[in-house]
This record gives sequence, C-alpha cells and structure tokens, in this order.
Amino acid sequence: MAVKSPRIRLGDLSVGFVDSLAEAMRSYGQDPVTLLEGYGLDSVRLATPRARLSIPRYMRLGHAAIEQTKQPGLGLTMGKLSRLGQLGLAGVTAAQAPTVREAARSLIRYEPLYASNYRGHANFIEDNQGAWLRFYSISPYNAYNRFVIDSVLAGWAQQLSHVAQQPIAPERAHIEFPAPSYSDEYSPALACPVEFAAEHNQLRLSQATLNLRNPQHCPSTWLHLQELCEREREQLTRTRSLRERIIQLLGPLLHGREPDLQEVAAHLQMPTWTLRRKLAEEGTQFRAILNETRHDLAVAYIRDTELAFGEIAYLLGFASAEAFQRAFKRWNQQTPGEFRRAQRLSS
Repeated sequence: MAVKSPRIRLGDLSVGFVDSLAEAMRSYGQDPVTLLEGYGLDSVRLATPRARLSIPRYMRLGHAAIEQTKQPGLGLTMGKLSRLGQLGLAGVTAAQAPTVREAARSLIRYEPLYASNYRGHANFIEDNQGAWLRFYSISPYNAYNRFVIDSVLAGWAQQLSHVAQQPIAPERAHIEFPAPSYSDEYSPALACPVEFAAEHNQLRLSQATLNLRNPQHCPSTWLHLQELCEREREQLTRTRSLRERIIQLLGPLLHGREPDLQEVAAHLQMPTWTLRRKLAEEGTQFRAILNETRHDLAVAYIRDTELAFGEIAYLLGFASAEAFQRAFKRWNQQTPGEFRRAQRLSS
C-alpha cells in the first residue's frame, strides 16, 4: 500500500547555515564544493533568498562533512566561524541591537525566520543574575545530530561577541549528551566550563555580559529592522485553526509519554470542556488529532532519519517499540522495517 507524504515536516533551516559548514571544512583543508553539490547546494541555490534545507538533510550533510574532514568536533568550528549575516534578516537585526541582551532576545524571538523544528524552539530565560540561552532537546543523540548542538552554542557565543565587538565569555555551558570523544575541545571553543549529561542545552550569560553595548548600534535602523522581522514572523507563525495549534504543541509533549486532553487544554489556557467543544465545531476530536500526528511523524522519522525504531517509539510517546510497530502496521499495512526498506529502494 502506498503511503502518502506526511502533513508534518520535521523542520528546516536557512541555507545560510551551510556557509559556516563550508568554511569549517576549508579550515581543515577540505574542499566542500563536491559534497554540497551532491546535496543540491550549488552556488545558485545557496544565493537564493529564503531558501531552506530540511533538518534531516542538514544532519546527513553535517555527518558527511565530519566523515570527510575526520573532525568529530566540526560543529564547534562551524560555530566559531559563523556570522550573524548567515541568519538572514534576523541576524542583521540582531547585529543592530543596542546591547548583547537585546541581540540575544532578537536571535530567539526571530528564530522562525531562519529555522524551525517540530521538536521545539530556543528560549531566552532571564533572572536577576543573568540569563540562559537555551536550545531545545533533539535527543536521542548520535553521530548525525551532536554537531547541531555544538554549532548552535558555539555560534551564539561568536555572534554575541560580534555584537559587543569584543570576545564574550559565558559563565558556563550545559549539554544534554554525555561527554563525547572530543570533549576536550568544548571549553576552548565556548570559553567557559562545560557540563555534560545536563538537563538542557544552554549557555549562561552574566548581567555584565548582557549589558555590553553595541558600538555599531543605530536606533532608527534597529527599529526599522524590528518592524520587518515582526511582519515576517507574524506571517510565518500564523495558525489558521485550533487543530494546527494542537499539532504544534504535541511534538515536545509526546517524548516518552502520551499527553492527554487536559494537559493540552492547560497549554492552550482553556477549560477541557471548551477545547472539546471547539474541536467538535471543527469536526474533529483530540484522539483523532493525536493519532494523525503520530502517524505523520512516524512516516517522517522513518523515511528521513536514521533513528532506531525504539527511539522513534519514545519520540512518539509509545510505551514500547513493540507497541509502536503494531500501530504503524495498523496504519500502513507495513512494518516500520518494511516501510524504511521500500523508501530506501525508491530513493
């Protein structure tokens, strides 16, 4: 039985991210052109405004670059070589912020302009002593996605240093996965102590760092760029129905468990009975949305990633790999293994 393409995408990002990967490869004496062209990323594609690259394809590209350079810490080098302009309009806006604090807020608020991921979004969490720049979890971690965390955290440190026109030193960094084979590269790259196997992926910035001023700040340009970003953000994040809002919520909530109607209603800040009634008015039910979301994500994860079926089961909130495999066969009249093999053959 043919399986239709899922309505849910795992995410995508600006092709500007490829620039730092190419520069990192060159820094190790490797020409990235042949590799990039193999992924359809020629000079024309890389110069196309608003061009995006799917998250699974980006992860495969990064893994291939690591293998070619034989540098497992390539993501850290990518971050150190990154530039705000590679983040498009959002990056240019952050570069005009009055302080490091406002630049960090801009990078987080306008993230949808340069990257989206069904797994979550970045956050800026401030308190009296400073702030955390937090990147969402993309566990389980493997050779295909560790470099993403490395490049994001090192990139934040580099980009905010550009705003301040001086090197900034985070107070500390937390990383979710256990210390990898190249763990000794982290502290020099991030200029701070690093804790592995932590609860979150994040950088800690002090109030003194956040208050550093941007010598290149121009108030009128800053406000104009913010207006443009807000306009694009509103277009990108607009949702048309309650069903779409629930689908957006379910991704992070599904990890290792099955969220219920009450939990989703709480996130939407409405009573459970109101949510049930509004869904009925749209001609659907919560259970139907949950099952459709799981199905679409299952197809995307099996087709587009190298995740094991047990890992996919966890990400979809199934109690076991066996329960997931039974559900998948019920949906598609194929086991996950049969579906993945068929997809590999057809591509």
